[in-house]
Amino acid sequence: MKPETALFLEKSRELLDQAETMLGVGLNEAAGRTAYLAGFHAAQGLIFETAGRVFKRHSTVQAEFGRLVKDDPRFDVALRTFLPRTYNLKSIADYGTGPGSHVSRESARDAIQTARRFVRSVTLLVPSNGQEGY
Repeated sequence: MKPETALFLEKSRELLDQAETMLGVGLNEAAGRTAYLAGFHAAQGLIFETAGRVFKRHSTVQAEFGRLVKDDPRFDVALRTFLPRTYNLKSIADYGTGPGSHVSRESARDAIQTARRFVRSVTLLVPSNGQEGY
């Protein structure tokens, strides 16, 4: 595993812990946003490991990650849509106002649980200690 990849994955795990803390004190929007960002950093790690590049735009990361896992049987099909789905939580937290602009506790909790599975799954795709990956 490249050192930069390890840093992206470490950041993902830190963000997951932060999201849990936020959820615990009722900061649902922040927890949902942070769950998305945990997945975003994990995706960046896989992209860096395979292409040696870092993308800044969320849409570019989502597209490149989707391309990488599209036909990979090791990556759960249900997790392939995690980034675009939960980007909505980030958008609500960052830009939403008025009716419908809140993230429920249940949505944030579900996002965190799915983000944990997403980060674990991405981690398994990355080679470490001579094991196969991308």
